[in-house]
Amino acid sequence: MLQRSWIKTLTGLAVLSMFSSLCSAGALAKPEVGISPWGEKDEIGRLNLMTPQSQAAILARVNGAQAYDLAVEYFVGMPSWQAAGDPPYQMWMTHTPHGNVVADPMQVGEPMNQHVSYSGSAVSMYAHMGTHIDALNHFGLNGKIWNGFRADEHLGDRGWNVTGAEKLPPIIARGVMIDVAMAKGLEQLADNYRITRSDLQQALAKQRVALEKGDVVLIRTGRMRDYEHAQAYMANPPGLSLDAAKFLVEDSGAMVVGADNLSFETFPSEVEGNYLPLHTYLLAMQGAPIIELVNLEGLSKDRVYQFAFVGASLKLRGADAAPMRPMALPVH
Repeated sequence: MLQRSWIKTLTGLAVLSMFSSLCSAGALAKPEVGISPWGEKDEIGRLNLMTPQSQAAILARVNGAQAYDLAVEYFVGMPSWQAAGDPPYQMWMTHTPHGNVVADPMQVGEPMNQHVSYSGSAVSMYAHMGTHIDALNHFGLNGKIWNGFRADEHLGDRGWNVTGAEKLPPIIARGVMIDVAMAKGLEQLADNYRITRSDLQQALAKQRVALEKGDVVLIRTGRMRDYEHAQAYMANPPGLSLDAAKFLVEDSGAMVVGADNLSFETFPSEVEGNYLPLHTYLLAMQGAPIIELVNLEGLSKDRVYQFAFVGASLKLRGADAAPMRPMALPVH
């Protein structure tokens, strides 16, 4: 029932600065996809802000004390959007020790199967499950995606031939967690709470952290506390407002944004005529990848707000998202 109700509701940095301003102005009229300041062949958007120098700089600050795993576990019954018809996570055994004794699939005989135990498994899943990163082809506007690539020219039966998940490079950058729930003295934000620009600014002030251009910015709502209970996790999630997203990308220079919820935004949409305004704004207009279902509970517990973010996604050719297992390495 919750999913059905959701469907009803849902149904050259100077050049970069100029580009962002134009996108903001365009949002007042009819939004259009962004054209990359990094060239007509660009497929990774704001990930171009990452350089060998920026990677070396943040890694040089790592203190080596601890590594925080920011990924969630995959399991049958885990939270996922299934209302739109996407498949749930499934895992099944393809081989078991006893089954091999009976079936002898490798033709090695019963004594060998009794001696050598063999287990094998397979999984199937929607690309946007668990901790994952959205590629820039995930959402578009008017038949186009980031950089003006047209679906009728670049999308085939085996996925996109541009901006696929395989194009996303390993990400090594300064990471910042903005613990909005903690800043408000809450374990988690209320259902459907829409995080404002002011919420982010106040949380950053309490954390005594300033954002920098090229950051990976992760928002904690506290929703991850319900991850083991899919219905509670999925029901009416809190999320970011469009103005808060503009603060992160246009005003603060974030390279990648993410959160501990699944949709990143909340519902109903605050923009008439667009049921997912944050996704279209970030992916299609600004070229900013989104990371969802990031487990920030460990960072919150230890009050770690700045770190080296290190993460790489699976190279799923032509896909619009891919699972990833990011880490946070605290810095001096």
